[in-house]
Amino acid sequence: MTAPAIPAPAKGRLGNGQLRRQVAEWLAARPGPHTVGEIAKDLGRSAGAVGNALTTLADRAEASRLAGKPLRYEANSATAAAAAAITPKAPPPPQAPPAAPKSAASPAPPAAPKPAGPPASPAPSAAPKAPAPPAKPGPVTRPGGQVYRPRVLAGMADVEALRTLRAEGVPSLLAGPPGTGKTSLVEAAFPDLITIAGDGDTTVGDFVGEYTQKPDGTYEFIYGPLIRAMQEGRVLFIDDATLISPAVLAVCYPAMDGRREVTVKAHKGETITAAEGFYVVAGHNPGVHGAVLTEALSSRFTFQFEVATDYELARSLGIDSRAITAARNLATRQASGETGWAPQLRELLAFAKIAKIFGLDTALANLAGVAPAEDRDVVADTLAKTFGKTVAPLALGRQI
Repeated sequence: MTAPAIPAPAKGRLGNGQLRRQVAEWLAARPGPHTVGEIAKDLGRSAGAVGNALTTLADRAEASRLAGKPLRYEANSATAAAAAAITPKAPPPPQAPPAAPKSAASPAPPAAPKPAGPPASPAPSAAPKAPAPPAKPGPVTRPGGQVYRPRVLAGMADVEALRTLRAEGVPSLLAGPPGTGKTSLVEAAFPDLITIAGDGDTTVGDFVGEYTQKPDGTYEFIYGPLIRAMQEGRVLFIDDATLISPAVLAVCYPAMDGRREVTVKAHKGETITAAEGFYVVAGHNPGVHGAVLTEALSSRFTFQFEVATDYELARSLGIDSRAITAARNLATRQASGETGWAPQLRELLAFAKIAKIFGLDTALANLAGVAPAEDRDVVADTLAKTFGKTVAPLALGRQI
């Protein structure tokens, strides 16, 4: 059966939503799963931009995303309707040419003077229409099946903001305490994610790869996450990037700037060039011991923003309001330097789960116990005042 014809893709810079419409039309006209690169090549667009459009369509259930490597997409029953419903922003109308001067003719007689009187009130101008509020983004399912609820960033949903940054090639850095949702946001925005967890022992080989012995005794070079992300046009997430030695992290810099290439010295000096769609995003925990945001690192990540705990989200998830109040109190004291730790969303979710299993007293004792040793007294005291009961860090009792 011959696929239905679709309009030739527009060239040049596209209007808002136009690429997503093109991608939806392309999928609807070609049954079967297709890779991002295949669609991007046919449309003459970058793999990163096409990948963002496909991710948005899949998140809205307007296309189907198939698991596996590489990711593949195909049309579903909603794809054609979605393509028809997307109305791209029209370009501004061309300016009219200036009017030709009137030919010389007999001058018009002067207008008769108006009788004197009070000046006429100007006609009331029509009230400007308020812009329509942006559509509220729905929950996004992460690759592991967990649900992420987007928040506002730069006037749009945070997942859409990150996808836009990828399409434009602007590296981003997410800063915030552990447990605030940095990893959740990155996973929700990029299903094709490759992650490397940073610490003080991370080496250059952990990024680019190293030789590994095979069963027959010979050695082969296994590419690391940086090289795989570059070759496959995927997103590299460097978690806890500021715990990595600056000398090690520098291996990523040539891939992030205009060169977009890395020389793998350990593998015959091979040069790897990044495929379209390759993108780097990193996480930074300012309060963690040993985390250093160097000037060189900061300058590579043009777009930086803070990720804090969403206490309203915690409330909507049914977490005890007293625990949220205590967390807010501790966060305020942490900002003023009175304490070095405050519960984040991760700890609040754990508190709710433990309370459901063992009861409130055990959940409070555990929440006090997970605080760093130097902050436990302050945390226990704050919880005790908020809940009106004695709180001590969880510990074993007498023998049964």
